[in-house]
Amino acid sequence: MRLREWLNEAPFALGLSSGFFGFYAHTGMLKALLAEGHTPEAISGSSAGALVGGAWASGADVEVIEGRLQALQRGDFWDMGLGLGLLKGQRFRQQLQSLLAVDTFDACRVPFYASVFDARRRATAVISQGALAPAVQASCAVPGLFQPVWIEGRAYLDGGILDRPGLTGLGQRRALFHHLASRSPWRTKAGMRLPRRADLVTLLIEDLPRVNPFALSRGPVALSAAFEATRRALDAEIKDGVVRA
Repeated sequence: MRLREWLNEAPFALGLSSGFFGFYAHTGMLKALLAEGHTPEAISGSSAGALVGGAWASGADVEVIEGRLQALQRGDFWDMGLGLGLLKGQRFRQQLQSLLAVDTFDACRVPFYASVFDARRRATAVISQGALAPAVQASCAVPGLFQPVWIEGRAYLDGGILDRPGLTGLGQRRALFHHLASRSPWRTKAGMRLPRRADLVTLLIEDLPRVNPFALSRGPVALSAAFEATRRALDAEIKDGVVRA
């Protein structure tokens, strides 16, 4: 079966993995899906996946997300300060609040699930209700880069610490999973392994430009490459639950 046929066969949710500054690739992929008429009925994500998934679920058009990312400068989120992380995260929160179209999970156009790391319990938690911006910020709080985000008395960090795929919130729901391949040396083989289960198809786009706070100029290139690769992938065959582009 080709990916386009699988998407048309029944409603599907969308899972977006963590991947540092991979929100450019997620945006390009989502833009291609929507342009072809494939709209997810729910969305989940960790870190970069939570940022894009939360923004779109909130009601922000993908073109708006794309425009904000293309204009992003390091100074827009770079606010160093004392604490358990290089950046305080206040500027990042301001960017989120101006991007998100609604303030709460309940107001989102589709259900959204943000994976976060509960620092005290040392376990993954899924936030799916309450204020949207703090949950997305917490899911993106890369250890060492951002300080922990406190929500209702609990400290949270990047959801990709233990839930790199960002799929926990979807349970066994039929889903398309966009996997950002990691080349980080500290990732274990188990942490990079593709998730496998019934009713899950993984889209893996290879050789995308690597983006980081000091190479944001690569972001629009990664976004465009992911858009074109996804359009090609829609007509590619699903092999052992995976579509490679």
